[in-house]
Amino acid sequence: MNWLRRTFITGFFVTVPLLISVAALVWIFNIVDGFTTPLYDRLIGRRIPGLGTVSTAIAIVLVGAVARNVIGRRVLARTEAWLPRVPVFRTIYSPVKQLIAAFSPDNESGFKRVVMVEDPRRGWALGFLTREFTLDRGRGPEALIAVFVPTNNLYLGDVVVCEPERAVFPDITVEEGIRIFLTGGMAMPPSVRGGGAQGVRV
Repeated sequence: MNWLRRTFITGFFVTVPLLISVAALVWIFNIVDGFTTPLYDRLIGRRIPGLGTVSTAIAIVLVGAVARNVIGRRVLARTEAWLPRVPVFRTIYSPVKQLIAAFSPDNESGFKRVVMVEDPRRGWALGFLTREFTLDRGRGPEALIAVFVPTNNLYLGDVVVCEPERAVFPDITVEEGIRIFLTGGMAMPPSVRGGGAQGVRV
């Protein structure tokens, strides 16, 4: 019975995440495919599963290609400047845009690196480097960094401002850092190497 119980628990913790991941992928597939499937049904006359998902992916790639050239950037910038003027759209678009942009490696205002900052009250705090700037208090510019420390599944958190010398930059990617927060620290690797502030440009 002990062997059966341990085997069942092991199988449970292997099967459940797999089933949840597959169910999430199927759910996303059905939602994306459902947007354009009715249109293709009328044009082609019969249903082709996955055609809507493929066309949506192609459309996203085309939008990304347009947004990366000079003309596309100007059009996108003007559009984004106009969209916040719409009252209802402003309350939805701006927060979602900022949240998604935080995970983009091409966005200079996004999460740059994983940072560990020493907190006298709580020990070491794990966060993301979001900004590098200088502060002039009359004695010349001082190099500072802004570290976002999530406290609620990446959406809420504290902003810690400190000198780069007080921060440790572990060999953890942003994707791994996000996974660590979403799993409550369980995805933390057993061994971490930390570097100093020499990799930070201010």
